[in-house]
Amino acid sequence: ESCFGRPRFDDENVPTASSLSQEKLERNIASVYLDKYEEFPDLKRSLHINYLLNTLQNLPLSYEVMDCSRTWIVYWTLHSLTLLNYELDTSMKTAVVNFLKCCQHAEGGFGGGPGQDAHLAPTYAAVNALCIIGTDEAFSAIDRKNLTNFLKTMRVGDGSFYMHKDGEVDMRSVYCSAVIAALLNLDDHELFEKSVEWITRCQTYEGGFSGTPGMEAHGGYTFCGICSLYLLGNVDKCDMKSLKRWILNRQTAFEGGFQGRTNKLVDSCYSFWQCGSLAILNLGLTKENYFEMKPSEWHFDSALLQEFLLICCQHVQGGFIDKPTTSHDPYHSCYSLSGLSIAQSPDLGEGDVLGAAENKLVELHPVYNLPMTALQKAKSYFENEY
Repeated sequence: ESCFGRPRFDDENVPTASSLSQEKLERNIASVYLDKYEEFPDLKRSLHINYLLNTLQNLPLSYEVMDCSRTWIVYWTLHSLTLLNYELDTSMKTAVVNFLKCCQHAEGGFGGGPGQDAHLAPTYAAVNALCIIGTDEAFSAIDRKNLTNFLKTMRVGDGSFYMHKDGEVDMRSVYCSAVIAALLNLDDHELFEKSVEWITRCQTYEGGFSGTPGMEAHGGYTFCGICSLYLLGNVDKCDMKSLKRWILNRQTAFEGGFQGRTNKLVDSCYSFWQCGSLAILNLGLTKENYFEMKPSEWHFDSALLQEFLLICCQHVQGGFIDKPTTSHDPYHSCYSLSGLSIAQSPDLGEGDVLGAAENKLVELHPVYNLPMTALQKAKSYFENEY
């Protein structure tokens, strides 16, 4: 079915900068669909693997501005490769572990690169990356004792956390702390005191969550909020009905992808942030494994989302893009693939994978954004060792 039967944006005869941008995007999307309409949507697996391996080993000079995100780049590329069912060789795994050890701060936590201050976001990325590698060498590289102390020093006192010493406070810090504590089996006694109350104060009148109380609902912060509530065993403390409505209304009717906020453009990364939130919300509502859920229980159009990602967001040289006319990068590659994996997951057979069976990705757990096998191995290691 052509995308031209889908409803386009209606500015109600009041053009604005936002409406003009939306209309321009829809024209670009229509052009892409028209060019590829008769093609069977396939995942360019080999191209993506080559792009990601090159990114992991040879960053271009333009990435100098992302020196504080090198830990993240490792996680984005490793996670993407694993979803594509590609495993690094032993020497590469050791090289990655050694690099991440250089990013670990002497007083606990990880920085974005070697010699940088500890920060909760790259700490989350480094821990996840080491869990993906999944060797004893990787697991033992994490200084759990100092990391626990680092988390404790990041507590604000009202249930929230600083991202780094004297840094900003927002929903990301609670999520990163909760995931790290859960993965590594850390003693979280009193660590998350008042956190549930602080998180619920961030739910807005729209239904989504903001970064801090009183701000605008946002897809990324919503994901962090609902994940944190799930990890703390209190999903039902938020208004789940309004949250689900808000998430579902972020899927754009014409493009098929998700936007991060009301009246914003579609962005491939929200394929994960919004679908991940929906998966966790449904998991909290049903108390069931979300892999066993029927597609009708999800309420979003998974086929439409897969169409958007496979037809509009794959770069010709590998990797994924934000939207047509933009360039590829490891961030959008990671979260596009993560969203695609979730969109493929709630099925009763192969029928929910758009295109050929070869398009199927490795399954992930939406709370941690880790492959299920890596998560299970990490959990087993840290529960048995500590």
